[in-house]
Amino acid sequence: MSQDALPPDPFAGDPHDPARALDSLPAEDVLEPLTPEEREEIVEDLSDLAVYQALLEERGIRGLVVDCADCGEQHFHEWNLLRASLRQLLDEGHMRRHEPAFDPDPTHYVTWEYCRGYADAVFSAG
Repeated sequence: MSQDALPPDPFAGDPHDPARALDSLPAEDVLEPLTPEEREEIVEDLSDLAVYQALLEERGIRGLVVDCADCGEQHFHEWNLLRASLRQLLDEGHMRRHEPAFDPDPTHYVTWEYCRGYADAVFSAG
């Protein structure tokens, strides 16, 4: 993903950038490249995401909520942020950390499972 597609760094050029403390941390393990199956799953997720957004955005749904296995909390992802993260995963093999949604209203986010069920119902009725 090009740097132009990402939001500007609010600390760009700041000598007191708090992210500089991360430079002293040990390098992360080298990531294994995605398998063909993993790549296919991400492409399918991107396709599904486009359908879900088309069906649900007009109903006031802003994105998806995901239960994080690492921290045990829910993460709220707006449609475009999730799409960008999945594309980055596909292109680079990993996702960068990003700022969580600020004070999200949980009623505006649904799970992948809800989206699948909603899409299935719409297409089976139609």
